[in-house]
Amino acid sequence: MTQWLSFVNWQELLENRNRLFWLAHTAGWFSFAFIHYLGSLQHDELRDIFVVIIFLNAYAGWLLTVPLRFIYQKAWNLPPLKIALVVILSSYFAGVLWQVVKNFNHWEIYKHGYKPEFWWMYTQSTLSSFYIILSWSGLYFGSKYYQMLQIEKQNVLKANAVAHQAQLKMLRYQLNPHFLFNTLNAISTLILVKENNTANSMVTKLSEFLRYSLDQDPMKKVQLESEVQALQLYLAIEKVRFEDRLNLHFHIDESCQQALVPSMILQPLAENAIKHAIAVQEQGGSITISVTRFANDLLVEVADNGPGAEVIDGNLHRESGVGLVNTRERLQTLYGNKFSLVVSHNVPSGVKVNIRMPLELS
Repeated sequence: MTQWLSFVNWQELLENRNRLFWLAHTAGWFSFAFIHYLGSLQHDELRDIFVVIIFLNAYAGWLLTVPLRFIYQKAWNLPPLKIALVVILSSYFAGVLWQVVKNFNHWEIYKHGYKPEFWWMYTQSTLSSFYIILSWSGLYFGSKYYQMLQIEKQNVLKANAVAHQAQLKMLRYQLNPHFLFNTLNAISTLILVKENNTANSMVTKLSEFLRYSLDQDPMKKVQLESEVQALQLYLAIEKVRFEDRLNLHFHIDESCQQALVPSMILQPLAENAIKHAIAVQEQGGSITISVTRFANDLLVEVADNGPGAEVIDGNLHRESGVGLVNTRERLQTLYGNKFSLVVSHNVPSGVKVNIRMPLELS
């Protein structure tokens, strides 16, 4: 039990970047002072006060490198050459200040108030201090990049861990028995009434849709153009069932055709609209699919003119249904917090679902 608690605390420490920095920062400078102290033991002529100077110098280095952290955080997203320039200049400036402090400690404490002839002599041996501060900067960036790699690795592992579950969820709401039963029943009816050409066309569309949905990895992204084609296959099948009761409208911005979107992201939204807006009305209704771009975001909207539904805080209030839940989970896995999925009332009637996600072009 104690070992498990220690592991949990260590994991929390690693995840808390601020606490981890202060721990590593302090341990690093303490190690620097301790190594210099061990080195001083080899010189018998050095007095005990030199130990105090060692730790004062280490403390000065500890203080002077703290501001570098905030400078580097500001420069983190700059181009590599600019980052290198910031690191070199900041390290050199901090190295000069640190060398001045070290010379001051040496002359004022160890040499009993020795005064150099010229003030600039306080900057003697700056190069060695600069190298040490530059090493600190390298360790800082190295640890930051290592943390980023670890986070990316954890995200990949998490994505792989939920991939099979996401696949099953996708099959659950994309290829549910109700949809297959209705489609096969419609095909059977067409065959009975000798509409063989229509039945054959419907079987072809169904097979193409099934092949597309089974081949696509739910954790990967496809071009919007392919996604719209798959949706049109699905809606063509439903169009045979509902005939004139189902009206479709597509408004796809040409500049968005090559945008990358999660595979099968539109189909469950359209299926929800058919189930809750088209099928429940004797006169049917219409579904409008719109895709536009706004700055660096892709905006997707699926709207219907059905009887509407109860919407609470941007979510549908229904006792059952997995389409929107799984869609939200997939977006969360792929984009983290860089997306939004909002359900609202359509005007004059119906429901519309709006998705906003980062725009990525293939």
